[in-house]
Amino acid sequence: MQETNKRNIIAQWAFDTRPVLLRFHLWLEDVEVERAQAEPVSAYSFTPRGIARCLAVTSAATALGTRLFGGFGEGAGKDKAVYNQVKKSADAISAYVMSEGLWHLTRTLPENHAIMVSLGEGLMPKAGETPEMGANPLLGFGRVYARPEVARIVDRRVRRLLNEPGHTFDQFYGWLQDRGITLWGAAVDTLENTSRFAEGKTTGPMAVLHVFDSPLTVSKPYESYMGCLTVPRRVAESADRASVLLDYRTPRKLVVEAVEATYPGVRREDIHVWTLRGKSRVGRLGKLWEEWKALGVHLVEDGWRAPSGIEVFTDSGTYAPTFLVGTWKDAAGRTHVFLCDGYAATAEAMQAASLSEVLDVDCSMAVFSPSFELPCDAEGRLMQLDPKAPDFAARVATLFGVRELDVGKVKSYAEAIEEAASSNMPLGKRVLRADDFLPDKNWSVLSSIGYMCDDPYTGIQGVTRVGDGVYKVATLLATRKASARIVFTFRLMEPVEEARHVFSPLLVRFLSGVDHTQRAVKISDSGRIRNELQTMLSQSLEYDGDRLRVHFGRIDEKVMPRDRQLAIRKVLEWYKANHPVWFEWLELA
Repeated sequence: MQETNKRNIIAQWAFDTRPVLLRFHLWLEDVEVERAQAEPVSAYSFTPRGIARCLAVTSAATALGTRLFGGFGEGAGKDKAVYNQVKKSADAISAYVMSEGLWHLTRTLPENHAIMVSLGEGLMPKAGETPEMGANPLLGFGRVYARPEVARIVDRRVRRLLNEPGHTFDQFYGWLQDRGITLWGAAVDTLENTSRFAEGKTTGPMAVLHVFDSPLTVSKPYESYMGCLTVPRRVAESADRASVLLDYRTPRKLVVEAVEATYPGVRREDIHVWTLRGKSRVGRLGKLWEEWKALGVHLVEDGWRAPSGIEVFTDSGTYAPTFLVGTWKDAAGRTHVFLCDGYAATAEAMQAASLSEVLDVDCSMAVFSPSFELPCDAEGRLMQLDPKAPDFAARVATLFGVRELDVGKVKSYAEAIEEAASSNMPLGKRVLRADDFLPDKNWSVLSSIGYMCDDPYTGIQGVTRVGDGVYKVATLLATRKASARIVFTFRLMEPVEEARHVFSPLLVRFLSGVDHTQRAVKISDSGRIRNELQTMLSQSLEYDGDRLRVHFGRIDEKVMPRDRQLAIRKVLEWYKANHPVWFEWLELA
């Protein structure tokens, strides 16, 4: 009887997720589900069961495909140029796989529904990186996934939102609601910890997908940084009872006192504070580190072992530590408390903040600029200034502690504030919470994480080979009041080298030596190549109605070497000449 039930469970999962399994030529051999509650996650989710399960398999397929074919570890010990290209290749694979998974699973969406990417991580360079390292393949703002008719309607409205002066998010969202179209928003990081992936580190890399029951209020592509403080919800409630306002701007001394009031007897050395570390972050976080150290708490360092027994890292990865925020007791019965502080990229910050209700934590944020010269407390004040005010330059100089500041620097900060405002970022508030990014305050989220490598904060194992062409892939599916760890056992339906083509973008395959003129052309190639251009070369694209104009002159050779640019151009010219109807949308500048 037990064996029959197991077969039935596998068969039901295979049936529910067949659009994604078929797309990636995967055979589902087994599925193990460990729930935090009696009911399935889909019982608490705004998505139908099939969609929730397809999202889980999409994250798992992204983790599997990226780990196997994304060049894991190929950047270790290489020079900067090679290392950078390894990172971009990995991002290209992960973005492509997740995009293809979303495309196929949304064919089963209700007829009036669509998913739109509202935030994507990977648009800009991070601390210590050079500018060309920021132009990574990604799923960014405005990418729409739905049945074709609905996708075309929503896509036209997105282009109007992007290109028509004065057309606001409220008008965009209201128009869709008036016509009965339900638009779900997504915050996506297809490859979190790309650097660690390229270096072959055994912990950290994962695929993160958050789907919301409405689009985020962001109105154009945007990525910068957000200050973030995440504490157990009990600590925030304790502070509230003591009439203490606890959020990102609260002095950390008051935060520690709230922790001690919540957990009587906890020792300060057992309060563990995770922040990003490293020389490149001294300007922004150095003051914060010293504030915490002066209070006698433990500032988490590389190599510290989490309760899972796995060593943590602090060079990147601001999202995953949120899952450890809370308390536990060690073998001696001592209480330990874990907090997260510092900053994160915009998409990661919003993703983590949206888990507040899921993980029973309190997360507050503040908008930061892309620069790393000011400490985080000054950054928060800077982004609340009015760049058009006559004393703007003087007020920025005051934050730097000088009487006068270089004109170019003042201008760059003004542009950062204006870009945030034009993207409809919620500026002008003391702090931000996830609610500030959603048009309706009664919102829901479903997070789906695929683990490429081991995760120190949850103890979840990464992709594991269990046989010839057979792999175990773990995912975490979570929504308010419900979560489940799901381990899939997939069998590749082709040999690994043939499966590589299944998980690789067409343009990547052509760049690796596949002759596009000898390959059977399908009408689907048109949509796939358009999708890949949007993912890989978003900075070079110009939209003109339904047409897409590619400007190769806008691509920095450090981002994509000249020979690769010429190869892609040759491919596009061939498709345009030989299949003009299917590629009517394509123009080459």
